[in-house]
Amino acid sequence: MIAFVSGTVAALAPDAAVVEVGGVGMSVQCTPDTLSTLRLGQPAKLHTSLVVREDSLTLYGFADDDARQVFVLLQTASGVGPRLAQAMLAVHSPDALRRAVATGDEKALTAVPGIGKKGAQKLLLELKDRLGAPVGTAPAIGAPVTQGWRDQLHAALIGLGYATREAEEAVTAVAPQAEAAGGTAQVGPLLKAALQTLNRAR
Repeated sequence: MIAFVSGTVAALAPDAAVVEVGGVGMSVQCTPDTLSTLRLGQPAKLHTSLVVREDSLTLYGFADDDARQVFVLLQTASGVGPRLAQAMLAVHSPDALRRAVATGDEKALTAVPGIGKKGAQKLLLELKDRLGAPVGTAPAIGAPVTQGWRDQLHAALIGLGYATREAEEAVTAVAPQAEAAGGTAQVGPLLKAALQTLNRAR
C-alpha cells in the first residue's frame, strides 16, 4: 500500500494532481479543498489510499491522515465506493461527517451528490459505530482562491456529477460570496455554498 506521496507538484487538474516522486509522476485524485493547497512546482505531501480494481489502480490523496482514514472507513458501508467517499469529503470535513453521523443529521448527508434520503438513513445506521466521535479540531483551511476560482468551482461540480447548466448557475449564485471575500475566499466553503443552492433548486 502507498501510504503517502511526497515530491514536487508537476501538474494540477480539476480533480487530480501529479506529484513527481523520484522521477515518476504519480497521478493522485483529490478533493477541491486539497487541490487548493497545492501549487505547481512546489513541494507537497499527500496522504494516500490506493484503490485496486480489476482494470485500474487509482490513488486518492488527502491533506492529512485523518481525512485518509475517514475515506477508508466510509467505504466499509454498503454502497459506498471511493468516488462517493471522496464526494462526501469534498462536501464535509472529517469532523463534520463524524458530527453528522453522531447526531443523525440526514440533511448533511443528502447535501452530498448521489445520496438520497433513504441512502442517508442507511449510512447513518451503518457508520454510527465506525467513524468515532468528533475529534474537535478545526478543519484544515485551504489556501485562498485567487485567480480562476470560477473554473475551479465549475470543474469540481462537474466532477461531482452535476450538469454543465446546473454548475454554471451554482457558480453564479456564489459569485457575490467569493467576491466579498476577495483574496481570502476558499474553494471548500464556496463548493459547500454552491451545493446548498443546487439542493434548494431541486
